[in-house]
Formats: sequence, structure tokens, C-alpha cells
Amino acid sequence: MPKPLSPGDHVVLYDPKGRPYTAHLVHGREFHAHLGMIKHDDIIGKAEGSRITTHTGHDFLVLRMTLEDYLMNMKRASTIIYPKDIGPILMYGDIYPGATVVEAGIGSGALTMALLRAVGAGGRVISYEVREDMANQAMKHVRSFMGETPNHTLHIGDIYEGIQEQEVDRVVLDVPEPWRAIEPVANSLRTGGVWVVYLPTVLQVYQLHQEITKDRRFELLDSFEVMQRPWHFAETSARPGHRMVAHTGFLTRATRCEPRESSRPMTRRVLGGY
Repeated sequence: MPKPLSPGDHVVLYDPKGRPYTAHLVHGREFHAHLGMIKHDDIIGKAEGSRITTHTGHDFLVLRMTLEDYLMNMKRASTIIYPKDIGPILMYGDIYPGATVVEAGIGSGALTMALLRAVGAGGRVISYEVREDMANQAMKHVRSFMGETPNHTLHIGDIYEGIQEQEVDRVVLDVPEPWRAIEPVANSLRTGGVWVVYLPTVLQVYQLHQEITKDRRFELLDSFEVMQRPWHFAETSARPGHRMVAHTGFLTRATRCEPRESSRPMTRRVLGGY
């Protein structure tokens, strides 16, 4: 059975019009909104999906905060990788329970939390970050939402200069010049391992393609972007939203293989096609 809402939980309260408000549950505190006040002690112990009444008689729906909610509301030291891109990174990077994953560019910790969830308690996530202040802020976010994560290791260092870990399963990079990490990644990633790179501009993607094709240890190179368009439904209409989350970044992936003899890598073809 799901555990009841507890002190320390991050929750989202929705007013009667569906407007969300966040709270971090602590004994003795109060939540205040334009429709009234709710004591945290009246929320603690309740099941997710409960409705709590304010002192003015308005019902609020209360749910435990999802990872998406937390990522989109946390204070950011830098632009995060958004949920619409994190999902494809986990899928196309084949991040699985028990995997050992190296990431670089921890940023505000958004991708770190998703990777830790994906690898589970039996896996490992190793993060590289050149800026100690960024790393400290990211770790505050990770601990606030996930608690202690003994399977997470943080290195303050430059991944361009090398990766300490060997025979890792996956590498995920959010750095401005990933082509400078080709040699460290090739030396660290096991044969059959997958490398995923997140980049904001197509010129960066182009340069990565130009450089990575020179290294005969990588095959099945491809790049793509993901766009997200919401739809609105009413009694007499169904239409796409006027605004959408269009370009945020490009995803590029490649697989570490036994060195090939040919000069050009194989391109990835989807099994079954679309």
C-alpha cells in the first residue's frame, strides 16, 4: 500500500480551478492561499488524492509531488534538461536498473535524479562537474527530493581530461564541447555501451558528428529532437494549444563497438521502422 503523506514530503495542492501550489510538509507549519489556510498537520497522515478543506471552506486536492513537478519548480542555477527530453534520454540511452552511468554537466541536478531513479538501488550514477558551486546546489536538490543516495558519486573535475571509472554501461553528457570527450568516453565505456549527448544548437551537433565519425570505435550514430504540443478539450471542441514546447535541445547517441575497418560508421535503423 502507498504510504500516507509524511513530514518531509513535497506536495502539490490544487485549488477548485486546478491551480497548483507547492508545500514542503513540516509539523506545525501552515499553507496559505487566497482561498484560505490549511495546517500541515491536517495533511500529514492523509492518503495521496485526499481533499483538504481550508478554514474558509474550500476544498484543495493534495498529491505527493512528482519528479516532473519538482524539476519544473525547483530553483535553478542553470537551465535544466526538461522532462520532455529526459524521457527520451532514458529510453534511447537504454538506462536500465543496475546500470553504471557516468554523466557530466550536473547543472541543477534534474537529469541526475532521473538517472538515479532509472538505475535503482542496484545501479550507480557518477557525476562530473567542473563548478563546485553548481555541484553543491545540485546535490541540495537531489537530497531534498530523493533523500540520501549512497549509489551516487560526485567528482569535481573536467570530463574532457578523463573518466576515472572503467567498463561503465552508459555515458550521458550535457557539456558544450562533447567532441573533446570522445577519447575519455571511448576509454571508459564498455563494448556495447551507449553514449547520449544533449546539445542546444545544431552547429554543435554537426561538429560532434564530424569528430565522432573519425573514431572507429563508435557506430550507430544518430541525432533527433523532441517537440511537445498540448491539446485542449471542451464539450464542443478539441484543438491544439496555441503555445508548445518546441525546440529545447538535440539528442545524439552512439554505441561503443569493436573498432571498424571502414572510414564511415553505420547509421542507426529502427527495428520494425515507423
